[in-house]
Amino acid sequence: MRDASPQTVYLKDYTPPEYLIDQIELHFELDEQRTRVQARMNVRRNPHSSADSVALKLWGEELQLLSIAIDGRPLQENEFVVGDEALIVHEAPQDRPFEILIENLIDPQANTALEGLYLSSSMLCTQCEAQGFRKITWFLDRPDVMSRFKTTLVADKAKYPVLLSNGNKTGSGELENNRHWVSWEDPFAKPCYLFALVAGQLACVADQFVTMSGRRIDLQIFVEQHNVDKCGHAIQSLKNAMRWDEQTYGLEYDLDLYMIVAVDHFNMGAMENKGLNVFNTKFVLARPDTATDSDYEHIEGVIGHEYFHNWSGNRVTCRDWFQLSLKEGFTVFRDQQFSGDMTSPAVKRIEDVNALRTRQFAEDAGPLAHPVRPEAYIEINNFYTLTVYEKGAEVVRMLHTLLGAAGFRMGCDLYFQRHDGQAVTCEDFVKALEDANGVELGQFRRWYSQAGTPVVTVEQDYDAANGRLQLTLRQSCPPTPNQPVKQPLHIPVKLGLLNADGSPATFEFAGQPHTEVTLDLTAAEQSFNFGNLAGKPVVSLLRGFSAPVTLQMPRSLDELAFLLSHDSDTFNRWEAGQQLATQAIFQLIDSIELGRPLQLEPIVVDAYRRVLADAGGDLSYQALLLALPEESYLSGQMPVIDVEAVHQAREFVKKTLAENLAEQFLELYRQYHRDESGCFDAGAVGRRRLKNACLSYLCKLETPDSHRLAEQQFRAARNMTDQISALAAIVNSRHPDQDDCLDSFYRQWQQEALVIDKWFTLQATSSMPNTFAKVQNLMRHPAFDMKTPNRVRALVGAFSQSNPLHFHAANGEGYRFLADRVIELNALNPQIASRMVSGLAQWRRYDANRQSLMKQELQRIVATDHLSKDVYEIASKSLA
Repeated sequence: MRDASPQTVYLKDYTPPEYLIDQIELHFELDEQRTRVQARMNVRRNPHSSADSVALKLWGEELQLLSIAIDGRPLQENEFVVGDEALIVHEAPQDRPFEILIENLIDPQANTALEGLYLSSSMLCTQCEAQGFRKITWFLDRPDVMSRFKTTLVADKAKYPVLLSNGNKTGSGELENNRHWVSWEDPFAKPCYLFALVAGQLACVADQFVTMSGRRIDLQIFVEQHNVDKCGHAIQSLKNAMRWDEQTYGLEYDLDLYMIVAVDHFNMGAMENKGLNVFNTKFVLARPDTATDSDYEHIEGVIGHEYFHNWSGNRVTCRDWFQLSLKEGFTVFRDQQFSGDMTSPAVKRIEDVNALRTRQFAEDAGPLAHPVRPEAYIEINNFYTLTVYEKGAEVVRMLHTLLGAAGFRMGCDLYFQRHDGQAVTCEDFVKALEDANGVELGQFRRWYSQAGTPVVTVEQDYDAANGRLQLTLRQSCPPTPNQPVKQPLHIPVKLGLLNADGSPATFEFAGQPHTEVTLDLTAAEQSFNFGNLAGKPVVSLLRGFSAPVTLQMPRSLDELAFLLSHDSDTFNRWEAGQQLATQAIFQLIDSIELGRPLQLEPIVVDAYRRVLADAGGDLSYQALLLALPEESYLSGQMPVIDVEAVHQAREFVKKTLAENLAEQFLELYRQYHRDESGCFDAGAVGRRRLKNACLSYLCKLETPDSHRLAEQQFRAARNMTDQISALAAIVNSRHPDQDDCLDSFYRQWQQEALVIDKWFTLQATSSMPNTFAKVQNLMRHPAFDMKTPNRVRALVGAFSQSNPLHFHAANGEGYRFLADRVIELNALNPQIASRMVSGLAQWRRYDANRQSLMKQELQRIVATDHLSKDVYEIASKSLA
């Protein structure tokens, strides 16, 4: 049983804070088990408060109160009350500002939830977003209370020689008993969720950046000493991000110092605390032999994301947590732009859309569906969803598409100018874009308030006599929790037409000639006419994935193969290949269900043969064209998911392509198999990606030659991309030396935690029959630790979220395994536990037997004693 019924918080109930805290001075006496915190706050009634008199309620959890005083007078016990979640002062001054002084104790070592101040290895660090600050001291812990912070840290100099906090360093000194102190001051008012401190034995990698106005900014990355040689890429990524933000958005960094600290134990990827970013080591540390090409790209993207938050999140922050996408959706869009510019715009766009459609669309279609700006929550930590981040970014991208690059930039300039230093709403962001461009986006705002993935269906009517094409588009959106009826959205649909020879067609639209146009779909049904056509064109619709919708447009295999060969839009060319493979796979699924022999349409083989022959150009993009749709994406297209049939059909396609195109795969593999370790330009990355895509296909042949090819690459590799790609091919095949290769890899890298995470994940996601037994054994491996979020994600998360074949075993063993882990994690780290529950949330999509087994495990979770709000919310909503 749960301890109590958690309370739901609603957007409609928002009211301004009754009090404001203009300044807070924090004094920490740091210790692993007994940290003493003194908080001196300048408090006043909010002039916008409507009540005549109200008690002062400060949020706080897991704190031991030592003393409390107002204006120097200690409060008596009858003047305040301390509860599990708050401290309430009954009669605070109403007519004047006052000072409140609170002293309390906290135990960082016992803080396995990793919120507030906690111990990571031998380092003390903080995580305060969303509501971690209340585990440090009692405070008005809400984002619309913005304060100026002064912080003094006192600690044992041997244990904690480095003492960091937000802003600029203002002083330091020595104390008796080998203790020392450092003081920091942040000149910018900020919500308490942006507060940070770090204390530990850390080495510093330093550099400088000169801003567009000529200011010199000190850049510092703090890591454990043995990781100093893995920081070069991170610091260059930071400089790239700072330069890009100046060039693209005209935004300059505002402090004299920018710090990043890498920590092992972290619930998130990174945190944008003002001037002191705390990062998961996964998104800082990189060396060619320990990090893959994808790791390098993700590090640059995440470092960019957190830096971009300095303006889109810190200087302008969100009024309340319902507005989370105001900062996260906008900043994800900005980091996607940045990463595309730094690598390949085509590849980056495809990777982002692929993740959106396989994961966020599933969220939209399930019991956890919610709008980009949600209307209610029980536990704020559950708000950090794919919908808020990834769909939120797509909403911003649509605004960019509708306004154009120049118009969007004007709107952003006005937004930052108008709201600098404020806590605002999604509405304020859209209003700035409207005002800057003289447009009205009233209907577009529905994207923020309506949940679910819209469906756009298309009908074509070509008039050969008059050379005219009419497209009729219809939009609809299925019901989602608490939203049974949906209103039409404003959907930008980018369109191009192709001639019979594959060349772009010029057409007349709205009286003007075009080769590409963006249609404004605003009604439930709308027709668009295109004239002056020499022949019936092939339609290329939703170019660049111009809106996060499901497009239903009947296509023949011939038409899809034509688009795969000729479409000039890089996204739609890839999409044609995905749909070609998808149709072929579903034809095979039908044959499996009917007991017919399996046979792949020759046109699919021919299409992939042409992709292989398309040498030159962007090789990373070519590798993406060769990739088959993921099983999770295919499952999302089925009314009732048939796990085994999806896997069998997809594997049949991959093996058939390997058998028919083995010579071409081998030729490309040999052409690009070279050692370019340490080289991360687009060409080298592309050659590795294409080579390893070919190796993956060749290993489906299960021949001695293919096994030898993979093992030779594994043994000889000098970079992690080639080594882990070869090991993945080995682990997902019947390679006779699979266990020896896995043991060899572990022995080689057992001192590198991030590499061993990859080792766990490879085994957890293997399609081989003995995978579940391996996962169970790995839970007992000395390197596995349930208190380390990265390790939990690498094994438990990878198995339950990225191995549908074995997680959804018909006997339910995967479901029982996950539920056991969720219950165990609930007592250690509720945030990580709640994120694991999502593996069971889609139970209604499966057959009756699996539905019953998954539902049973969800019910077992909900019935657990002392269940956290985090887990209760996700599990109970999944059952609703």
